Amino acid sequence: MGRNERTQRIVLARHAETEWSRSGRHTGRTDVALTEAGREAAVLLGRRLGAHRFDHVGSSPLRRALTTSRLAGFAEPEIDDDLLEWDYGDYEGLTTADIRRERPGWEIWTDGAPNGESPDRVARRADAAVQRAVDRCVDGRDSIVFGHGHMLTAMAVRWVRLPIDAGRHLRISTGSIAILRWKRDNRVIDLWNDRSHLTDAIADTD
Repeated sequence: MGRNERTQRIVLARHAETEWSRSGRHTGRTDVALTEAGREAAVLLGRRLGAHRFDHVGSSPLRRALTTSRLAGFAEPEIDDDLLEWDYGDYEGLTTADIRRERPGWEIWTDGAPNGESPDRVARRADAAVQRAVDRCVDGRDSIVFGHGHMLTAMAVRWVRLPIDAGRHLRISTGSIAILRWKRDNRVIDLWNDRSHLTDAIADTD
């Protein structure tokens, strides 16, 4: 791999709070808005990002991601359908507790969703989204993408070449960020589920 690719960072920014995320409801393709607290958190995210230059800004087309991007100061992100949240099919709008009453032991990372997406399908989309973020910055500069909890988690586990079901071991909160980067020739997750000090984390080149 070339030197430019190895110096790149990909920042994953999860959309801020919605009514459904606050109540734990699976929110796939339902286009819900941010709460007022979510809008405030998105503005604070922009302040933490400061003046850092991103050569590529991508976003899911859903308004909770787009609004977070715009309130954080990125008014015109590239729309990327691969950043859409997991399609939960019949489980849209339900909580995990709701689902497990009918299907004990259910796990999205291994079982997927009826009439929605399988884990393999989500893994393929995550791979495509990661590759697009890399390709948009061939000079080695940084990308930021605004998206959703399960899809951003899928991107992280696929970045480090783990199977998709490894996503069960990671949690990313609304309004938080993660950083994917290189350490020498290895892909690493440099920061995870962070809500503070983003500018300092990006500046770190160790």
